Amino acid sequence: MMMMIIKAEILNVIFPFFLGPTFVRFPNEPCVGENGLKGTCFSRLECSKYGGFSSGTCAKGLGSCCIVKKTCGQTTNINCTYFSNPEYPASYKGTGNPCTLKIWKCNKKICQVRLDFIDFKLSEPDSMGRCTDDFLLISNPASNFKRICGVNTGQHVYLDFAEDTPIELLIDTNTALTTERKWNIKISQIDCCARAPVGCLMHYTSTSGKVKSFNYSPLLSTAPEDPDSPGPGTRQISELNYGVCVQMIPGYCSIEWTQNPTDKFSFTVSGDTEALDATLLGTPIASEMGETCTNNFVVIPNPMINGTPTKTDRFCGNGFPTLVSSSKPFVLTVVTSASPSIETPDVGNRGFCLNYRQLPCD
Repeated sequence: MMMMIIKAEILNVIFPFFLGPTFVRFPNEPCVGENGLKGTCFSRLECSKYGGFSSGTCAKGLGSCCIVKKTCGQTTNINCTYFSNPEYPASYKGTGNPCTLKIWKCNKKICQVRLDFIDFKLSEPDSMGRCTDDFLLISNPASNFKRICGVNTGQHVYLDFAEDTPIELLIDTNTALTTERKWNIKISQIDCCARAPVGCLMHYTSTSGKVKSFNYSPLLSTAPEDPDSPGPGTRQISELNYGVCVQMIPGYCSIEWTQNPTDKFSFTVSGDTEALDATLLGTPIASEMGETCTNNFVVIPNPMINGTPTKTDRFCGNGFPTLVSSSKPFVLTVVTSASPSIETPDVGNRGFCLNYRQLPCD
């Protein structure tokens, strides 16, 4: 952890009665600014040096809560940096050139970064689920994470640092496409002792919560009198393969996965969603599993349905059965293919929104 030092000469100016070549030290710990944003505790001089701005005090008044914001073509090695489009929160039209940010470790004890998508809206993927017009691409030798696009506000990812190599965020936009796009991403550097487990792109630490696939959002019907009728939704992103991990809390031995009961479209990962009978959509009858799940599916190890072990760990289709797994660690793997089957085309797939709940030990 970095430490801030205030020299005696400065203190003599502030406090004339101060004597001696003593240094006042305070750690550069996380802080919350007066504007509600998270920052790092620095002196005002250091904050200015790092391109930040002061928002309130910290370290019992000795430091300033420094908020660091970066935009296109810049670099950072400061914990808790915000990366946003130029003129944010205004929307971004693009310039024809990619917008990049390079992230360097702030010290040798750092192993990962966590990206929190506070605000993230780019154009939708194409009909095959590919991000071709606008996309975020992460250049990182330690990760095979590919492109994402669409609306991902509220999502997060963990990325490993490769040795002495920066992580580069690249956002490319198609200026010929007229759409509202903007982003504001909080970048937190994670100590090796507090890192997310290997293979976990997403990592949750509570006993219960909600997990969404990228570019998932509730489907709004175009016919208010018929809430089950299809409306303009978001598309599932293809060419992804990642793990979603839930940290096991002491006293809890298994995890339950359920479909979001308030949205019948909350597990539509394969098949022709638009052709399915609306009364079956979102029910276990519309779920598929095992060998029929070849292109787009989720994997939950050693699951049980109503207390009975299943013969497979793959699940897809347009509905999701309630599953319980006692395998550790608690992991859900997401796979989306770039080559959907011609015989069973994927139409209207939006991805998933699943609830998880850790269950106490017997």
